[in-house]
Amino acid sequence: MKQIAFVGDYQPRKCGIATFTQDLRNAISGEYPEVDCFVAAVNDVKEGYDYPAEVRLEFDERDFKSYGRTAESLNLSNCDLVCLQHEFGIYGGPAGSHILAFLRDLAIPIVTTLHSVLKTPNSDQRRVMDDVIKLSSRLVVMSEHGRDFLRDVYDAPADRIDLVYHGIPDMPFADPNSFKGQFGLEGKYVGLTFGLLSPNKGLENVLKALPEIVREFPNFSYIILGETHLNLLREHGETYRLHLERLAQRLGVEDHVIFHNRFVDLAQLTDFIGAADLYITPYLNPAQITSGTLAYSFGCGKAVISTPYWHAEELLADGRGVLVPFNDPGAIAREAIFLLRDEPRRYAIRQRAYQLGREMIWPVVAREYMKSFERAREQGVGVSRVRAAMRTLGEQPVELPAVNLDHLRRMTDSTGMFQHATYSIPSFSEGYCVDDNARALLLTVMLEEAGAKEPCLAGLAETYIAFVAQAFNASNGRFRNFMSFDRRWLEEAGSDDSQGRTIWALGTCVGRSRHRSFQFLAAQLFEQALEFSTTSIAPRCWAFTLLGIHEYFRRLGGDAAIQDIRDRLSRNLVAAFHENSSDDWPWFENVLAYDNAKLPHALILAGRWGGNEEAFEVGLRALRWLVEVQRSEVGWFRPIGSNGFYVRGRERALFDQQPVDAQATTSACIEAFRATNDRFWLKEARSAFQWFLGRNDLDVEVHDWQTGGCRDGLHQDRPNENQGAESTLSFLLALVEMKLLDETLRAFGEPIESDRRGSSYFAKR
Repeated sequence: MKQIAFVGDYQPRKCGIATFTQDLRNAISGEYPEVDCFVAAVNDVKEGYDYPAEVRLEFDERDFKSYGRTAESLNLSNCDLVCLQHEFGIYGGPAGSHILAFLRDLAIPIVTTLHSVLKTPNSDQRRVMDDVIKLSSRLVVMSEHGRDFLRDVYDAPADRIDLVYHGIPDMPFADPNSFKGQFGLEGKYVGLTFGLLSPNKGLENVLKALPEIVREFPNFSYIILGETHLNLLREHGETYRLHLERLAQRLGVEDHVIFHNRFVDLAQLTDFIGAADLYITPYLNPAQITSGTLAYSFGCGKAVISTPYWHAEELLADGRGVLVPFNDPGAIAREAIFLLRDEPRRYAIRQRAYQLGREMIWPVVAREYMKSFERAREQGVGVSRVRAAMRTLGEQPVELPAVNLDHLRRMTDSTGMFQHATYSIPSFSEGYCVDDNARALLLTVMLEEAGAKEPCLAGLAETYIAFVAQAFNASNGRFRNFMSFDRRWLEEAGSDDSQGRTIWALGTCVGRSRHRSFQFLAAQLFEQALEFSTTSIAPRCWAFTLLGIHEYFRRLGGDAAIQDIRDRLSRNLVAAFHENSSDDWPWFENVLAYDNAKLPHALILAGRWGGNEEAFEVGLRALRWLVEVQRSEVGWFRPIGSNGFYVRGRERALFDQQPVDAQATTSACIEAFRATNDRFWLKEARSAFQWFLGRNDLDVEVHDWQTGGCRDGLHQDRPNENQGAESTLSFLLALVEMKLLDETLRAFGEPIESDRRGSSYFAKR
């Protein structure tokens, strides 16, 4: 074996797995200097990191294409084996599913180290794990629990699983007092917890135990070593650390707590561990299969007090440590006092832990990994994976344009998004409308969910939700629609359609936004405005509201009053269908106008999740008829023209074709595909989206890749070169939905599963 590629995150990124990847790579390189050990690092920030020389490849966590490029680079190298570090939180896509495309494209043996093996995974996590198991030559776990779960929960072949302990530095079995002087802790007992700070670590329980401990041992100091987890820091700043500091002050133990807000290197870390008399891991969740911090402290011969999460139960058995119940500060205090009183017992625990730790030092771990690598090479690579890595042009998936927010920014000022543009120049004189700002809010929430990291995104979202909030007229429970450039509302209430569309955007904000203030404000407005939809007689208002209720229920399900509104609006749409439809016109109205696909889309969602089979079937039937009506003679998507629409019994208008209809059809067909797993709908979604890219009656691109905008439609002889808000937002919304769908399909390499129960399409959340 001459070359091994290690794939995962890597230092200087501040992450436990980054540390592990670096330590493992260095250990194997040290034991086998003849082997070239290099790294392909996954980045969570666009600018990457100042990596050491062994990092030769980098790929972006959120950039799906970069996974394939990295796999291709490894295939073309002389690499003998890939060692992948797998954890759900470090790769992009649902449950980190982007990594599956990387694995599927590799024509090299793969040994995957599983840092998490969940006993009760959700559907996305289960699919990812099943495919990781299938695509890996060998699987490495760090505990017996991990091996058991792989066999019993995931049906992984036992002969492909290797148990290798989490590696640790080789430290001497030393007296803690010999390390304390450098920290100014001479003559004190020291407790330690280290690692990235986050609320699931249970540090509050140690702080609550301190008053009792320090009454018995006034010279006890507790060190909390580590920075706040980066994801927590991005969203909430240092709120959690400040919460812990205030708790220590309220408990009167501030003179006994040391916060060392640093991510320390290995030499510094071993000194901190060396100084500890007690190591405490008060984690709150039993479902933790591996803890690197526990492994380090235990293997270095520390007396450990821990809650009984899976890894701790295994390591601390047979008198190698002390287990306390979850969320029990009193038990932590009692055991800490007992151990500090009883030095012989504490010493015996340390010795037993240190003895097992000799099997965990990095040179031993490196040799065990090399055995696993050799087994993987003997097994080779499955034929299906080699074929997947060498695809013809015809087998390659259709490329989607990059998301370009330049025109969105151009069309937005501090008030909101302008309605219209002359070419790509915003038209100030025509002002703003809530319709477009609601669509823009919807887009920013979806971009956030898709992992977009454009710096402007948060500011744009704040502008749009502020506009929507200002549009609400509390006196009548309605949203105003039109605002002049000088910020004067031009009406007391907007159209029914604009009301429904705004409710849809607010529901999406509640259900998907990560910002608490957005969730709260959106929920408040949503609930105040919702009742109007039940008095409206506009089918599109009903449909948009149903979409909003579905999104709202993503986070706040179970509200009986809102469920009742969903049921009433579903019945309204079904009744409209029965009143107006016939065998040759299975539709809700006597005209096909604009945004048509939203009507069946709403029934597919509301019927599926509300348990209304009739609504679901009506939605599918109407959508199937609509896509057939919207098919041109050569099979391309042709939306209903807005220059006359399509009145029943008359000729349909072929032009002006509008982007909003292409977006509505794309979105509805994606939802139908998700609900039924019928690839007919996938084909129709792609056909509708390709209208933007030039697969249309004029054979011209409607999307403008240079500006990031979208032309306002197709006339009979030319495109409308103006790039207004509705058109641009329609394209961007369709693009984001297609990217999310394609990433899922490409990652899993097959259709996504429906939520069927036997022969029924219906599933409860």
